[in-house]
Amino acid sequence: MDVKTQSLEGTPTAADGARTGDSWGSFAWFLVKLLALVLVFRTFVFSPFSIPSESMLPRLMNGDYLLAAKWPYGISRHSLPFDLALPGGRLLPGTPARGDIVIFKHPIDNRDYIKRVIGLPGDRVSVMDGQLVLNGVRVPRVPAADVLVPLSPNTGCAWGGAAEPAAEGQGEVCRYKAFRETLPNGRSYVTLDFGPWQADAYSERVVPPGTLFVIGDNRDSSMDSRFPASAGEGVGFVSQDLLVGRAAVIVWSTDGSADWLNPVSWFAAARWDRIGTAL
Repeated sequence: MDVKTQSLEGTPTAADGARTGDSWGSFAWFLVKLLALVLVFRTFVFSPFSIPSESMLPRLMNGDYLLAAKWPYGISRHSLPFDLALPGGRLLPGTPARGDIVIFKHPIDNRDYIKRVIGLPGDRVSVMDGQLVLNGVRVPRVPAADVLVPLSPNTGCAWGGAAEPAAEGQGEVCRYKAFRETLPNGRSYVTLDFGPWQADAYSERVVPPGTLFVIGDNRDSSMDSRFPASAGEGVGFVSQDLLVGRAAVIVWSTDGSADWLNPVSWFAAARWDRIGTAL
């Protein structure tokens, strides 16, 4: 007599177990591929960074979140997870152009810094009465319209600014005196000047091979190449091996008023006019 066997509905069989094992294996393999894709993207394409200070006002504000392009200057250990060492310092190295906004590792404390490139290897750089001098020629600087920066929980009014009511009658803004600076290659941008400051004078120095002279757009509130390298302070001449990437676009910006437990407040705190700004 033939005996037919049948599994009860809901009772796992050997075939069901194999299928479940295959499903978990496929899911695990999917996660591995996803992780590899994210790793490749962050290493070679773009990586996110946040702006924690006002040293690059008015171009960048505290609370901006941006993507940095990783490929323009080559791939170094700072592009890789856990700062894994690479032979030769950088793969496919490239030198920034004057005016590029670059992200780099501080030479002492290894924190991420962001500044604008002014001097390339071999350039003679100095500052006279607050005005940049590049290879013996003053970098053209003309007065620009005052910059009005909205005051918020993460953005205050520094010593060089004056707080006043916003034009629309809501909140306050800080008014800063501004100048438009134009480099020899035509790159132009707005800088802030609060008045006389210790870094308004910088004796001429030659940028050493393999390094850069970088400076913040907020000239009187930036610790940069005008100051010797010191943890949490100046950076001196920045080795190109410390470059992480070139600032590309602002993908999010918040005024700091959001309550992270209240998702609705995230949208109210967003600076919508800044999102998507190319750098």
